Amino acid sequence: MTNLIPLLLATLSVAQPVAAGETPSPYGFSTGALDKTADPCADFYQFACGGWLKDNEIPADQSRWGRFQELAERNKANLRGILEARMADDPKRDAVDQKIGDYYAACMDEQAIEAKGLSPLRADLDRLDSLKREELPALLALWNGEGVDAALSFGSGPDYDDARMNAAQADQGGLGLPDRDYYFKTDEKSVELRRKYLGHVTRMLALLGDAPDRASAGAKAAFDFEVALASASQDRVFRRDPRNLNHKMSVAALAAAAPGFDWAAFFRAAEAPAFERLNVVSPEFAAQLGRLAAREPLESWRAYLRWQLVHAHAPALPKAFVDEDFAFYGKTLSGAQELKPRWKRCVEQVDARLGEALGKRYVEQTFGSQGKKRTLAMVKALEKALGADIRGLDWMTPATKKQASVKLDAIANKIGYPDRWRDYSTLRVVRGDALGNAERGARFESKRQIDRIGKPVDRNEWDMTPPTVNAYYNPQTNDINFPAGILQPPFYDNALDDGPNFGGIGAVIGHEMTHGFDDEGRRFDAKGDLKDWWTASDGEAFEARARCLVDEYSSFTAVGDVRLNGKLTLGENTADNGGLRIAFMALKDTTAKDAPPIDGFTPEQRFFLGWGQVWCMKTKPEAARLRAMTDPHSPGRERVNGVVRNMAEFAGAFGCKAGSALAPADRCRVW
Repeated sequence: MTNLIPLLLATLSVAQPVAAGETPSPYGFSTGALDKTADPCADFYQFACGGWLKDNEIPADQSRWGRFQELAERNKANLRGILEARMADDPKRDAVDQKIGDYYAACMDEQAIEAKGLSPLRADLDRLDSLKREELPALLALWNGEGVDAALSFGSGPDYDDARMNAAQADQGGLGLPDRDYYFKTDEKSVELRRKYLGHVTRMLALLGDAPDRASAGAKAAFDFEVALASASQDRVFRRDPRNLNHKMSVAALAAAAPGFDWAAFFRAAEAPAFERLNVVSPEFAAQLGRLAAREPLESWRAYLRWQLVHAHAPALPKAFVDEDFAFYGKTLSGAQELKPRWKRCVEQVDARLGEALGKRYVEQTFGSQGKKRTLAMVKALEKALGADIRGLDWMTPATKKQASVKLDAIANKIGYPDRWRDYSTLRVVRGDALGNAERGARFESKRQIDRIGKPVDRNEWDMTPPTVNAYYNPQTNDINFPAGILQPPFYDNALDDGPNFGGIGAVIGHEMTHGFDDEGRRFDAKGDLKDWWTASDGEAFEARARCLVDEYSSFTAVGDVRLNGKLTLGENTADNGGLRIAFMALKDTTAKDAPPIDGFTPEQRFFLGWGQVWCMKTKPEAARLRAMTDPHSPGRERVNGVVRNMAEFAGAFGCKAGSALAPADRCRVW
């Protein structure tokens, strides 16, 4: 089957004029999305997106709908075409096509999944029924490797003090609700959500075959167990400071600090290479796990683990499990009205487990090597602008400016897709075995992570798959990463002028660069080590400017009576504000001073409109509440208005009078 929606490729370049006969993508920047009745100086988001908001509704299978989601759906349709062309059991397929095709075919085979019922979980359930306390560490290690988030997580990551090497890491985990605070908030909506969650866990245990009384008691025991884990879990704001996550200790010291849990047995069962020290990200959580392993009744452990097992594997179980899983996590928690079509869910699962195999085929059809070159040209323009911004800061001393410039010069740029594709040859994919494929896929990735312990960090690796509509900065490898999936309209359109392109993908590039110098990224040096390279006075000056952003965004309302958490969103807000500013600097450095207006808007106005239209979005109230508690990004309206009000350049472009809503007397600025 061919793609339902054509995927229009747009690669990046600098100063590309509108070519003769070339028309902008219908998915990109558009003056038809505007609401010209709105005052841009009062609500620029409404001015930029009002037409789009009027013409678009949230699809029934979505909890929010915006420009990101539009592009993600187009990419998903493209991936569907790739997979459906390879799902037939054809002996002529190569190894890559066999794996992605058979994984997709098994996921789509609802008849086989229904026929198997609970048989794929039977061995695990039987093991739980006879579980002895001393067997807990080995079981948790096994399940951790198979994608069951029970009690803790274990893997590897760059050493905070020596980012060249990978270290073993043990961290908190094991919660069924999205955040620790969901277990303790006392407002009416939170209390009601916990009641519904308990009902969901009860129904899932009943689907496993538990009698009503046992299912109800088991759900209560599982919930109480999660409360105990949550009580010792670090909160999201605390975890934003990497200094709070760096606690290296020997295995012997961990055993002494968290007795009751056989850590050595856990590491053996995880098949970890020998190591003497590891990073215990949350020591209090590890201590709590030790207490629970030693004292919690075994029946409570069994109830909790039965729930975590079925929760993790619900997508690959019969329809009754899938529907109940959606009823809580999709509908109650996020506000979606309908379950996504199965093909969408299966595309997502292949991307999750075989992302670079699927991404290789995606890139072959879409991006190509030329896209890397053109994207890199815009990156260089943004690097030049950020360098000028750093040199021109009036609050930073020359000593710290020098170190900031060293870090900027060291940032590596990864564009589109990896230079070396991941080898999945050891991953066995079997037609007709959806749950087994999911387990083996999780085990493959877990083993890949654990095998890196004690080895040099591979700085060529990616943490996102090529079709992903997103980008990221990694402070421990000091690189910015732009998957091919985002390098398309509405972020970039080769048929458009520089204004909206710099306001779209240019601002995204600037955003990721600025992350290297936000409240988290500034803690790492040019090599990626957790090291303070700031003078004391410059650190204090940064914190004062950061507090301005915290206070500003904390005054914004997310939904109903829920305000944004300015501390949680500080890093993203810093990157938004800095990213748009340096993108504007790059535009001015690139665009001719006498560039004429287009559609009645100057290049500067089109720049800000490009930024605004990237964030056109509608969100269900349930999803808005969830994101206000868990998402470090601000909502679309606040991302737009919250940034432009801090830029005098915006007020100048639209002639905003001093004192108007988006031209305040006091502005926040870090970068």
